Amino acid sequence: MASTEPEKKVQEEEENTTAAATGEEEDTGAEFAPIVRLEEVAVTTGEEDEDALLDLKAKLYRYDKEGSQWKERGTGNVKLLKHKESGKVRLVMRQNKTLKICANHLVTAATKMQEHVGNEKSCVWHATDFSDGELKDEMFCIRFASIENCRTFKDKVEEIAESVRKSDTKEEDKDASDAAGLLDNLTVSEKKTEATPSKEEASSPST
Repeated sequence: MASTEPEKKVQEEEENTTAAATGEEEDTGAEFAPIVRLEEVAVTTGEEDEDALLDLKAKLYRYDKEGSQWKERGTGNVKLLKHKESGKVRLVMRQNKTLKICANHLVTAATKMQEHVGNEKSCVWHATDFSDGELKDEMFCIRFASIENCRTFKDKVEEIAESVRKSDTKEEDKDASDAAGLLDNLTVSEKKTEATPSKEEASSPST
């Protein structure tokens, strides 16, 4: 009898385990409808009409004038985006995960990059920025993982700024040329007016 009792216990445990497993896998056939139906929403970033000229990972800092110190703005991807119609290029940077904008300004003829003193992986520049919803004069410092990326960024921004300067010069020359043409036309018109005698002078008898 002593030898059979352990076998019975083992057999009972196996049966209980099998029954429990069967109960877990049993399909009740119940269907649960979702409480809220979510519809797909098209997400826009504002970059749909722009082409990316540059896209690099970096960490951005802003100079706090009141505290006289650099404050971190975020880590993410800095982009140079060129508008497909206007051709204008802006610098945009969003924070990782949150995608909050930490830099958003045009690259203009006045944009000038400078290496941060003592760090070849960093650049410093001034800009009229709109990342906080209003135009503000800011001084930024950006740091890259490598010297190569920093140089690539710096060279590309300076290339764009130089292109804008040349374009502005052409526009100024065109405006100056148009203005000179208008002055010439006015001068010619005045000379013609002075040279043409009035009707009274033309019809008056000679003395």
